[in-house]
Amino acid sequence: MEYEEEVKVNPAFPVKKKWVALAVIGIIILIVLFSTFYTVGPDEIVVIKRFGRYVRMTDPGLHVKIPFAETATPVRVKHVFKEEFGFRTLQAGIKTIYSPRSFDEESLMLTGDLNVGVVEWIIQYRINNPLEYLFQVKDVNSTVRDVSEVVMREVVGDHSVDEVLTVGRVEVTEVAQRKLQEILDSYQSGIRITAVKLKDVNPPDLVKPSFNEVNESRQEKEETINQAWQKYNEVIPRAKGEADRTISQAEGYAIGLVNTAAGDTNRFMALWEEYRKAKDVTKRRLYLETLRQILPQVGRKYIIDIEQKGILPLLSLDEEGGAK
Repeated sequence: MEYEEEVKVNPAFPVKKKWVALAVIGIIILIVLFSTFYTVGPDEIVVIKRFGRYVRMTDPGLHVKIPFAETATPVRVKHVFKEEFGFRTLQAGIKTIYSPRSFDEESLMLTGDLNVGVVEWIIQYRINNPLEYLFQVKDVNSTVRDVSEVVMREVVGDHSVDEVLTVGRVEVTEVAQRKLQEILDSYQSGIRITAVKLKDVNPPDLVKPSFNEVNESRQEKEETINQAWQKYNEVIPRAKGEADRTISQAEGYAIGLVNTAAGDTNRFMALWEEYRKAKDVTKRRLYLETLRQILPQVGRKYIIDIEQKGILPLLSLDEEGGAK
């Protein structure tokens, strides 16, 4: 009787119970809809599993799956992931902010010449096989970091500290990337390494002053050697050029003398042959040719008759007092 009276007193109670039921039904419908439809982003591929077993992969766009029976796991196949070793970036931008914490446990390495170096590097990779990425390796991120550290220690241990610091940086990164990719492929991790970059390589803080002094000495040595080579390149080529020029002049002078002597000899022999054939004619011709060469060089010429008793009448001494 008390319950009947309460119902009569609160006539709106059945209405509220109805709205609660409608709300529950609506929530269930929304859950079913959200479990049925899903969207794949432009840089993703979604792997569909039915009761934990792989059934298919879907490309970007709106898709449908069986609610509660199938689960959708997105995999960012076009995104480039990055792992940092020896440092951490807190905020990237125009002025990048790095963590002040030291990461010597992963960056402190022993080189091939038994020196110690602090190596900071970056690994960049992409997912090229979503199935292997999801099902073959339990924790891909930790695997990439562990394998990267092992490979980098091995490669740095095969090079001297000078090679890692200077000329061998490119070789170190190339070898590390190749070995890292080989190991990850053997694990079927579904990862493709896109880049391995050495960010910075330094000696430990305790030995930095000594290391800097060694570098300064090496730089002075290289500078002295370069100056010596510069002087060598200035003096030696010039001396060689002068020697070659002198030799060329001497050879040219010798060839000229030989050719002149040969020409004179040939001319003399030709004259000798002509003289043997006709002595008078050859004598007269030689005499006339000699006069033809000498007479143009004579200023005033006097032709004297052999019967002339004296030459004074020919000099015209009375002309302007004999000045001419």
